Formats: sequence, structure tokens, C-alpha cells
Amino acid sequence: MVTGETNSKRQISEECIINRLPGDLIERIFLRLPVSTLLRCVGVCKHWQDFIQDPHFVASHLQNAHRYALLFFPQGLVSGEPYPSEGILIDEAWSLSIYAVPVIGPDDYVFGSCNGLLGLYTKTSTIKIANFATGECLHIEKPAKNARGHHFSFYSFGFHPVTKEYKITHFLGDAEGRHRCKDNFSVIQVYTLGDEKWKDIPTPEALSLDTVRNSGVVNVDGTMYWLTKDKMASWQHAVMSFDLREESFAIIQLPAEREDHDDFGPRKFWIRDIDGKLCIVTSQTSRYDSRILLGELQIWTLDNPVEQRWSQKHNVKNPPNYIPGPHFVHRDRILTQSYSSVGSYELIGENIEIIFWNMAELLDIRPRRLYNMQSYICVKSLVCLDVYKKAGIVRRQKQQVGWQLKKWEAWENELREVEKLRRNINKQEHDLSEIAGKMIKMYQFVVDESHAISERVRTELNQVLQHKPENPNLPRFLRRLNWVEQKQDTEELISRSSKLSGRIQAISQAQDNISSILRSHMLDQGKSTERFFH
Repeated sequence: MVTGETNSKRQISEECIINRLPGDLIERIFLRLPVSTLLRCVGVCKHWQDFIQDPHFVASHLQNAHRYALLFFPQGLVSGEPYPSEGILIDEAWSLSIYAVPVIGPDDYVFGSCNGLLGLYTKTSTIKIANFATGECLHIEKPAKNARGHHFSFYSFGFHPVTKEYKITHFLGDAEGRHRCKDNFSVIQVYTLGDEKWKDIPTPEALSLDTVRNSGVVNVDGTMYWLTKDKMASWQHAVMSFDLREESFAIIQLPAEREDHDDFGPRKFWIRDIDGKLCIVTSQTSRYDSRILLGELQIWTLDNPVEQRWSQKHNVKNPPNYIPGPHFVHRDRILTQSYSSVGSYELIGENIEIIFWNMAELLDIRPRRLYNMQSYICVKSLVCLDVYKKAGIVRRQKQQVGWQLKKWEAWENELREVEKLRRNINKQEHDLSEIAGKMIKMYQFVVDESHAISERVRTELNQVLQHKPENPNLPRFLRRLNWVEQKQDTEELISRSSKLSGRIQAISQAQDNISSILRSHMLDQGKSTERFFH
């Protein structure tokens, strides 16, 4: 008999054996594990906890992390009804996540993604930095604002690889005045995670907020980039850069301007990040509808920021009308949003012609609004936010936020009704499955024996098997589904519910038919016996 003391000694011995493995071997094993598994490993022992939470390992795991495309759909009204903000992850195999990203609240707007951390903004609450893999969140007081107010597109979030600092930036719109325009900004507000306050950095000159909103902002290798108007420059635009380490500005000229088509309308510009490189994306628009892109979509890459050397990476004919940002390319495919769906097109080679029907559809976005999707390339990481929580500017989360707000009460009630429907269907399918099983067991003896009625009973039992529910008592989902999966799940429940009445009727009819067959057989047997005695 093995005593408790023996078990304890064996456990200690086994633990020591595991921990005696070479550190580089343990690291190579752990580097292959996903974040979700590593979070469970943290609780195994103190040695593993220290190993996994070590900054060197966190950085190494980050370098080897798989990349995801995060499609973000901001909250808004659809046919007068509020729809919450939602994020959907697409992995490297182009498989869609089924669960909602838990750190994204129904009123959140995403303004940045960096090393597994998301920058999130709400109109009434704090700035939130969240690790979407671990669920850890940091709530930061917003900077001072003026009459121009706030907009999520005026925020950005970046990381400097040398200083290892994370910084949030905010374009502070100018207050209206004698020499100021409300559509400009002259100050960038900067907050470094862990600091006690925001600080104001004046820009070299007044810059256009509308250009920032329309063309976007990207962070590449510790530098933030955005477009600004410049009437004397090529294409009358230039790239403005802000070094997150030095907190200094610089101007980068665009590549040499090319002749535009006279029959087309004005040119649009976007600033984007493709595979960690700064890119300028540009195309002419229709004279009659600026939302329609015509001609060719040019994609230029900044090869050398110091020398300001550009190269044209792609030239796309028949481009899609919507260019999401700040990342619109995932694994050599363009992500785009059409009238009713999100899809992708292959982006391989310098000269590409897009054919609409070659689009690989990823998901149906109905009833979401057209052309408001954002896309981010992100990773799942172990980056910890605890070290930044002692700063005085960090705030506690308000008690009534997110799904707890009254505006989302109807949405939550609808989800509860769906769960109630699921429980009812599961119960009915379970009961029906038991009834069908008992019927098959009850009448199997007739099929097994060589009766004249065996074939007729077998036919009816086959009907019972055909209509017997396959998976009764399906478990409920433990986490909130994203809205795409929730829509499919609800449609499936409604389909199961509508099939139930048909299943019940078919099995009931089979029961009646078998009873009729048996009664008829017994009467025939009785008549045969009566003829025998007479």
C-alpha cells in the first residue's frame, strides 16, 4: 500500500527531475507553447512561474508569436438599434475566431495594437491598454481637452525597441480663435506608460486633423507617421514623423508625382504598415463619387527613412473601394470590406489585376455599416502591465461600464433569450432521443425474428433512427461569442427548433404505424387459429 508520505516524496522527486532539465531545453519547449497554455503552466510551480514571467523569455516568445489579423467593427446604430463594438481574429490559416475579444467592450474604439497590447478608447471613460490574450487591463486618465474634443482616430499607441517604452499619443485639436482653425492641431499630447502625467509637445507648425482622420496613423520601429498637406511637395502631401524616443518631428517627402488621368477625380492617400514597413497607398477617385476608386492603386514602401528613398511595391488594377487600416495586408492578401462581406485578394507580384469574383469571402458583415472596418496585425503575448499600475494617473475601472450600461440591456436580454431557447431545445432533443432509443429497443425483437412483419417494422424503425436527434444536450458556450458566430449560432438554434416538430411528428407516426402493424398481425394470427379449430 502506497502511503501519503510516499506519494509526496514521489511528487517532489518528479518535480525535481523536470526542473533539472537544461534551461535552454525548457525554453525551447516553452517557446512553442501558446500563451493560453503558458498561463496554466505558471501555476505549476514557482520555478516555472519565474521562468515564464522573466522579461527575456517574454521578449523571446513575442518574437516567435503567430500573427493574427484583428478586424474591428466600431459600435453604431443599425436601423435605429445600437450594435456593440466587436473584434474578430483571423489566424495564419485564415480561420476565424468564434469568441469575442474579451477586453473589447461594447463602447470601445481600437486606436492601436502593439506587442499583444491593444489601445482602447471610449467617449466617456478612461483610456484602456489591454493585453487581449491574458485579459490584463490598465485604465489611464485622458489628457486635457479643448472645445475640439476627442476622437479615437486622434490617438495612437506605439513602442520604441531601444527604450522599451510604450507611448500613447493624442493629436490635440486647436481651439477656435483669431489665428487658429478648429480643423488643425499644434500640440501632440504624449503619455509614457508608468509616468505620472501627460506632456504637451508643440508641432513645428499647425497641421491638419482631417488629413490624420482620413489617411490614418501608423507606428513603425519606434516612430509614428502620418500624412500632412504640403502644397509645394509632390502630390501636395508629405509624411510627418514623430520619434517616440527623442520626441522630435521630421518631414519625409513622398515619391515623385506621376501624371494623373484627366477623366478621373481627385487622388486619395492612405498611410499604412505592411510587414513592418511604412507604406503610402494612393489612387484616383471617381469624379462623381469620391468613395469609388478608379485606375490603379499604387503601393509605395519607404526603404530608407534617412535617405527618403521609396520604391513602388505593387500596382493594383481594379482596386477595392475600401482600404482599411492601419494594416490592410495579411499574409500576402489584401483585406477589404465590400457591400455585405469582408474578403481578401491575393497580393503577389508588382503588377496585379483584381477580379471581383476572385475574392475569398471571410465573413458576412450584415447588418453592419459599410466601410467602417479597421484592421490590425497583432500577436498574443505575455507582456505584463503590473509594472505600470503604480502611476498616479492610473484609474480604477468604473463600476457601471460596458455591458452593464442600460443602453445594452436589450442586447443582453436577447442573448439570455437565446440561451433559454438553447436549454429548451436541448431538453426536448434529449427527451426525444430517449423516446426513440426506447422504441428501437422495444421493437428490435420483431426485426431480429423471422416474422412476416419484420421488414415493415424495420422500415419504421429506420424512420425513427433518421429523425432521432444526433447530439442532444449540446453544452452551452462558456465564453461570449463574437457577433458573426452568435448570428450563426442563433440561426442554427432556430433551424433545430423548426426541425423538432417534424422529428416529433415522424417518430410519433412511426410509433402509430408499428402499433398498427402489430395489431393487424395479431388479428391475422387470431383468425388463423380460429380457422384451425373449425
